[in-house]
Amino acid sequence: MNPRPASVWRAFLLFGALVTFCADAHFQLLYTPEAAVQESQQLPLALVFSHPFNNGHTMDMGEPEEFYVVSQRGSEAERRTTDLLQYLEPVTWAGVDTRASAFIAHPPRSVTRSLGDYTYVLRPSPYYEAQEDKYIQQITKTVVNIGGLPGSWDAPVGLPVEIIPLDKPYANWVGGVFRAVVTANGQPVPHAEVEIEFLNHEPQIEQRRFHPEGKVIAPQGSFITLSIRADAQGQIVIGLPKAGWWGICALDLDEGLQHQGKELSVDAVLWIKATEMTP
Repeated sequence: MNPRPASVWRAFLLFGALVTFCADAHFQLLYTPEAAVQESQQLPLALVFSHPFNNGHTMDMGEPEEFYVVSQRGSEAERRTTDLLQYLEPVTWAGVDTRASAFIAHPPRSVTRSLGDYTYVLRPSPYYEAQEDKYIQQITKTVVNIGGLPGSWDAPVGLPVEIIPLDKPYANWVGGVFRAVVTANGQPVPHAEVEIEFLNHEPQIEQRRFHPEGKVIAPQGSFITLSIRADAQGQIVIGLPKAGWWGICALDLDEGLQHQGKELSVDAVLWIKATEMTP
């Protein structure tokens, strides 16, 4: 049998790289172990830029532009914003086969001293994606509830791009659905492109790594990143078949923005958690 020409092997390698790249979506992670806790406590957080389903690649983060938490306890006048940048600790985070710059934070218990909802917000610095020759900035939210007292979990926090929950992001049973509205500049985005991924490798904050064993195995590449479109009113509905954290990312909500002379894609990310019913 004649050996394959070098050009053919290069084509195979390129194809494999493209398949791997297309199968995995970039997701900015803003993780804390529990979304609903019984009482005020110190909540650790991990800020990692990765592919959450198979953790095939973890990417370097630059210094975040903003990192804060909004206490959503009722009316707008009752809300409190606390800057968390001072609590960030740069770390090297280990994926299954990669290591990259990331951040962890241990804000004091006083930050979440009251019952109600707390919306954590991260605006990372733009990340240069060489394969697409553009920058990506994923403005990310995670909502945590303390003590079961509901707050303004459905209230926007005034971000330029934002996913607004229509269901509590922290109180979802496995087998249910979650609804939200994709917005840009405060307005719904009709037919927005949305990607969804399951956080398959549990973050281990104190070890600065993802757990090497995944919870599920995808039967085929298209199951890694699920893709949907918002309806004409910008609303999305997703199912929750597995307990754990789910990332929702609305893509390219910018209006022709640039960063350092290249295209800047501004995405909105929301993390929600599904819980298994137990006896």
